[in-house]
Amino acid sequence: MAEQIASNKIVTVPNILSFLRILVIPVFAWAYMKDHLILVLALVLFSGLSDTLDGKIARATNQISSLGKILDPLADKLSQVALAVLLFIKFSGSADIWMQRFAWVFLLFVLKEVLMLIVALVLLLMKMRPMPAAFWGKTATVVFYVVMAVLFFAGPDVGVLAHYFGWALPAIVMQVLVVLALVLTFVAFFSYFPDTFRQFFGRNKKPAPDEESES
Repeated sequence: MAEQIASNKIVTVPNILSFLRILVIPVFAWAYMKDHLILVLALVLFSGLSDTLDGKIARATNQISSLGKILDPLADKLSQVALAVLLFIKFSGSADIWMQRFAWVFLLFVLKEVLMLIVALVLLLMKMRPMPAAFWGKTATVVFYVVMAVLFFAGPDVGVLAHYFGWALPAIVMQVLVVLALVLTFVAFFSYFPDTFRQFFGRNKKPAPDEESES
């Protein structure tokens, strides 16, 4: 009974954290466009830490809720898409031609989220349940936020160190880190396929003749 009550709760600490992650997205975008990079870095750290903590808090305090299962991944996806789009805009206008070309890598993060949304919608239309975050999904999210934190702290053009002290990581280091996060993102995407296929084919599997006779 306690578990059922917890699953129906709306106002929980994890849900509040997820909701705050969504609310800070427009604040992040404003701070980014105005070059308030210390605030940008602080908001990236908040998003990454709250995304890591809300699940742990939910499990440790029995505050897992139906709303939280929707709100947490939604906040995560909206945050990642916002970061990727803003970085694409920034680097596509860079004076460095190689950075302009590299900017398109950030749109691949957006592509992955669009594909995830399409898969989830198809599953829901077929009355199947989208798979919850697995090991690779959680790992990719952690790495993504770590890379973003490094980028906004010491990356070229967008880093706090570059903006205030004129020092930044070499562009190649930033590019390798971003590509690593991207690879893990797509590894996570494809890691959902076995369970999705198992669910799909299990749902559509016709019972054997002896199973039909028993029923």
